[in-house]
Amino acid sequence: MRLELSFDLCYTAPIYYMKEVINMQSRTHTCNELRLENEDENVIVVGWFENLRKVSKNLGFLILRDFYGTTQIVIDSEQMMDRLSVINTESTLLFEGVVRERSSKNPNIATGDIEIVPSRMEVLGKCTHAALPFEINRSTDADDNTRLKYRYLDLRNPAIKDKIITRTKVIADIRMRMSELGFIEITTPILTCSSPEGARDYLVPARLHPGKFYALPQAPQQFKQILMASGFDRYFQIAPCFRDEDARADRAPGEFYQLDMEMAFATQEDVFAVIEDVLPAIFAKFGIYNNASDAPFVRIPYLQALELYGSDKPDLRNDLTVQDATALLSNCGFEPFDGQVVKAIVVDKFEASRKVIDKICNDVFVQAENKAFWFRYDEKGDFVGGISKFLVDIKEDVIKTLKLKVGDFVGLTAGTKSKAQKTAGVLRNFLGANCDAHMKKDCYEFCWIVDFPMYELDEDSGKIEFCHNPFSMPQGGMEALINDDPLNILAYQYDLVCNGIELSSGAVRNHDPELMVKAFSIVGLGEDVVRAKFPAMYNAFHYGAPPHAGIAPGVDRMIMLITGEDSIKEIIPFPMNKNAMDVMMNAPAEVEISQLDDVHVKIHPVAVNEKVVELVEE
Repeated sequence: MRLELSFDLCYTAPIYYMKEVINMQSRTHTCNELRLENEDENVIVVGWFENLRKVSKNLGFLILRDFYGTTQIVIDSEQMMDRLSVINTESTLLFEGVVRERSSKNPNIATGDIEIVPSRMEVLGKCTHAALPFEINRSTDADDNTRLKYRYLDLRNPAIKDKIITRTKVIADIRMRMSELGFIEITTPILTCSSPEGARDYLVPARLHPGKFYALPQAPQQFKQILMASGFDRYFQIAPCFRDEDARADRAPGEFYQLDMEMAFATQEDVFAVIEDVLPAIFAKFGIYNNASDAPFVRIPYLQALELYGSDKPDLRNDLTVQDATALLSNCGFEPFDGQVVKAIVVDKFEASRKVIDKICNDVFVQAENKAFWFRYDEKGDFVGGISKFLVDIKEDVIKTLKLKVGDFVGLTAGTKSKAQKTAGVLRNFLGANCDAHMKKDCYEFCWIVDFPMYELDEDSGKIEFCHNPFSMPQGGMEALINDDPLNILAYQYDLVCNGIELSSGAVRNHDPELMVKAFSIVGLGEDVVRAKFPAMYNAFHYGAPPHAGIAPGVDRMIMLITGEDSIKEIIPFPMNKNAMDVMMNAPAEVEISQLDDVHVKIHPVAVNEKVVELVEE
C-alpha cells in the first residue's frame, strides 16, 4: 500500500486528500503506520537511517525515519550489524521483516508498541559523508547560512517539515473557502511591465526587444483591477510577488506569496465580510492558539491608532495605551522634553527590576533610534527613578493628568509628533512583553486599520505624495479632491493586522478615470503620466468599469503567525538569506557572456572595496 495525493473534480476547487494505492514497489507500510494489529506480518519499510543504539556486537536498535514518522528496527544478527557499521547515518535503507510487539514500549511515537525484526536489508541511497553539518533533529541550533546551504537536510527535521506541511494544508483550505464563497482562481502574468508599487522591481531583459525590459510583478494589482473591468465578479489567486527589498523577520527578500482577491460592485464592507469569514476559521483550525478574533474585527482609524498605540499595526493582545503628555511635561525642565511632543504609557502591576527597565530602554533605542524615559510612583507616594527629580514641582498635576495610582510605572518618549508616537509604540510593545498582566498570550487578535490619509507631506522635499496606494478611492470623491486640503483627505484604504503583524493592505479602488487623473495631479503627475504608466488599466476604465475593492493578505506572514514562528524563513521551503542569496543553489550567480549577448546586456566595471573589478573585458 502507498499514499497518493489526489483530488475530486466534483468540487468547485481541487480538494486534496490521501488515498490508498496497492502494490507499491518499495514498501508495504510507512514508518508511522504499523500497530499491534500488524504483529507477525511480513512487511517492507524504507526511510533514512537516523541512528543505531548498539547493545552488543549482535544486538542493536535502529531508528528508521521517513516522511510520516519513525519505526524501530531490531538488529539481531552480527552479519547485519557488521554491514551497518560501514553505512553512514542519513543513508536511505530498506528493511523487510516481521512485526513484533516491543517489550519496552515508547508512548511518545505512534509506532511505539511494535518493532521490526528484519530478514533483509538493502541500501537504497548512500550518504557518503560520515560527518553531517548538523544533527538532523537539532538543525535549528545551527547558524542560518549552514541551515540554508544544507536546506535538504534541514527539511528532514520533522519540526521543520511539519511547518511546510502546515503551509500546504493552509493554502488548500484557503482555496476551498474562497471557492465556496464564489471566487474563481485566475493566474496573472509573471513577466509584465515595471510599475511604481513602492519597492524596487526585478527586471528581466527582453531578448526580442533590445534595450527593453520586463519586470516581475510586485503584486498583480493592475491585472486584478483589469479583470474587474473585464466582467469577472470575484477573483483570487495565491499570487507570487517579487520585490527587491531588504529582509526582515516578517519579510522575505525577493519573493513572497499573498492571497490576492478582488470583488466587483463591492464596498469596503464586502471585503471585510469575506476576510472575517475566511481567516479566523483558518487560524483557529491550524494555529498553535485555539482562539482567534470573531467577526466583526475591531476597527481603528489610522490617526487614532497612532495616538493610542503609537503604531498603525497595534498588537491588541497588549492592553496598554499611549497618552499625550505634551502640555504636562514639555516644559518640566528636562531638556529632551523641551518644546517636544511627549507621550506617556502608564503601567500598573509592573514589578520589573532596574536591570530589566534599563534593558527595555536600550532595546527601544536600538529599534526606534530614539530614547525612552521613565519614573515610578512608589508606595510612599513619591516619584522615584528615571526623570523623577524633574517632576517634583508638578507632582500633583502629573498624578491627576495621568490618573496615577500608587505603584504605577510610567514610560515616556519625546520628539517630533511622528518620532514620539513611533517610539511610544515600540516602548508599548516591550512593556507589554515584560508584563503578563497586560499581555494575552494564547490567542490571535485581528483588527482593521481604516481611514488612511490619501496624501502625506514628504519630510525631505516638502512635496505632497500618496500616503498609501495611489489606486485608492478618496473619501468624498471629486468634491474632496477639488475643495479640501489634500492632507485632510482620507481614503478608503485599510490594513489587516494580527498580533502586531500587518497581514495585508487593501482598498476600494479608484475606477473613475477623471478621479484618477485628478488624484495624480495633486502629487504633480499629469494625465500623460497616468496614461503612460498605467495604459491598460487607464484605457479599460474608459469602457465602463464597475466599482471594485480588494485586499491581499500575505500567505507567508499568515503561516508564520499560525505556526508561532518569529522568523518568516522558517515556513518557506527554500528561503534566501538576509542578503537575498540562495546559498544552496548559489544564486545570484554569474552567467556566460553569450547569455548576456543574447539579451543585449553589457556589464560595466563596478567598484568593490575601492578597487575596480573588470566584470567584462572591454
